[in-house]
Amino acid sequence: MKIRILAAGGKMPRWVQDGYGEYAKRLPREISLEMVEIPLGNRGQKNAPALVEKARQKEGEAMLAALGQRDHIVALDVQGNAWSTEQLSTELRDWQLQGDNVSLLIGGPDGLAPDCLARARQRWSLSPLTLPHPLVRVVLAEQLYRAWTLLAGHPYHK
Repeated sequence: MKIRILAAGGKMPRWVQDGYGEYAKRLPREISLEMVEIPLGNRGQKNAPALVEKARQKEGEAMLAALGQRDHIVALDVQGNAWSTEQLSTELRDWQLQGDNVSLLIGGPDGLAPDCLARARQRWSLSPLTLPHPLVRVVLAEQLYRAWTLLAGHPYHK
């Protein structure tokens, strides 16, 4: 199974690349993790509401275009379901059993486009806190690795 993270934004600091890469390489071959960066739309210097919405829509269109036809889509959304690590490991097992690849969508500074939210089969909230997007990438990779270790009976989770 391939898990793809489609994230709005690019040019992450080295610590983000290193943190994400560390957990991505720990996952077994049967669960590969791939980062797909979606360019941010132009919000202008004053972040005018019309420009912000147009940028979010453009990001959403690019995300939807990058999806596989049969991908199981999960939107990271503050209003989504909060999963414990144990619940995430159950979700991960279910995703594996479905046999489809999984795409996890991370929106830009203004969230995901409505079309992305509508297309998602699930909505997942990492936290009620507002997290910086670079940190979300690292936390997401670590939690996927932790969920896998729980399924595999690996001591990392303890």
